[in-house]
Amino acid sequence: MILFLLAFVAFLIIGIPISVSIGFSAVLGCLSLGYPLVVIGQKMVSGIDSWLLIAIPLFILAGNLMNAGKITEKIFDTAKELVGWIPGGLGHANVVASIIFAGMSGSAVADAGGLGAIEMEAMKKNGYDEDFAGAVTAASSVIGPIFPPSIPLIIYGSVASVSVDQLFMGGVVPGLLMGVLLMVMVLYFAIVRRYERHPFRLRALIRQFLGSIPALITPVIILCGFVVGWFTPTEASSIAVIYSLLIALFLYRTLDWKSFKKCLKDSAISSANTLFIIGTSTLFTYVMAMEGISRQFADVILGISSNPNVVLLVINVLLLVLGMVMEPGAILTLMLPVLLPIANGLGLDLVHFGVMVVLNLMIGQVTPPFGVCLFVISDVNKLKLERLYRSILPFLVPLILTLILVTYIPGIVTALPNALLS
Repeated sequence: MILFLLAFVAFLIIGIPISVSIGFSAVLGCLSLGYPLVVIGQKMVSGIDSWLLIAIPLFILAGNLMNAGKITEKIFDTAKELVGWIPGGLGHANVVASIIFAGMSGSAVADAGGLGAIEMEAMKKNGYDEDFAGAVTAASSVIGPIFPPSIPLIIYGSVASVSVDQLFMGGVVPGLLMGVLLMVMVLYFAIVRRYERHPFRLRALIRQFLGSIPALITPVIILCGFVVGWFTPTEASSIAVIYSLLIALFLYRTLDWKSFKKCLKDSAISSANTLFIIGTSTLFTYVMAMEGISRQFADVILGISSNPNVVLLVINVLLLVLGMVMEPGAILTLMLPVLLPIANGLGLDLVHFGVMVVLNLMIGQVTPPFGVCLFVISDVNKLKLERLYRSILPFLVPLILTLILVTYIPGIVTALPNALLS
């Protein structure tokens, strides 16, 4: 058992990718503990043998198609006309555009890599500091996996056997709350640094809005479909792909064959990485459960306090630390077998708990030193990581404040799904 855990830590330290580290250590654990070899294949395959998980590659493809088809540019231009007149206008447009795009892709990396490049370029051209533009772009990309649809919430729903429809609806209010608090922070910096605002032009707003309606109604279609029961999350992902492909090809005519092939390739690589992590993590957690490690972890956490508020604080701190160094999909698959019994024992609502956990892990995506969205923005925009590390720190405040409110006021998450889906 000790060899199993030490191998995992050692693989991470020497720089082996997280998915391979999990898989190697899990296989080593199975061999050293005398498990039948057939267990290795069975558990890895069973971990991804789910109708629900088909939604992951499809939502990734939908996000890539929208970026390649220039749909994200229309979203940002509409957001600029809508809120650009507020001090720090393009910063607010950055946040609003991320909320809209979040309703289509469900991925923070897709937001940071596609829409983020457009947002940063516009902000730099209009006199905004490059560091500030990078920080706003990184922080707003976190909204993607909270506001529905959400790839991490799909993983959580699959592992925890919780309704993904309810999880998606539970993420609406926290996603909007996060956007409002980020806009307050943008307003503060805009006033202090005297950033110029974009003039309000009603005619331009109407013209831009009318031209962007096909792109803007995508989140509405998805949300309404969940509420009235038209389709499941997996079906919604296929609709998002078909819809984004149709408007990019025939309405906006911005997608060519070369770009389409690149979208397919990039989506396949991203999806394979995510699903491989889920498969290897399933084997890893199987070994943990069989050897009683999961139960021991749970006992340690519960041994700190029997007060639910204290336990939630401990869980949040633990996940924040893990989120700084590990991929969210791996953390979800590895830690949920430990955390779900604790949540059930405390009588927590698993929809509320799921949104809290995912929000926590998404903050890790923009937290130094290993936040993946920081690496994406640094690479795409040729911005030094050291500068981005400094500039992102103030924007962690509204994100953590949102996490605190979501953690200790469950109604922020549960009110909407209870009202619309009960």
